[in-house]
Amino acid sequence: MARPTPTQVRLRERFEGLIGLLAPALDLVLAAGDRLSRAVGREDEYYPIRPSGEAFELAPPRAEETPSEGDGA
Repeated sequence: MARPTPTQVRLRERFEGLIGLLAPALDLVLAAGDRLSRAVGREDEYYPIRPSGEAFELAPPRAEETPSEGDGA
């Protein structure tokens, strides 16, 4: 992998600095959204895709079927 150019390094440092400055504000937005969704939303109920008695299971692998030498096919 090629080394980044000085311009790419400066641009990366600027983005990392911007993200570092915005991180506390973004954390507050996420925390407020979480609190709001818990207060406003009703309790979610879990609905399984299919009843537990109808669990889907794969069949065991079969051995390769090769025609026997005496079949004449």
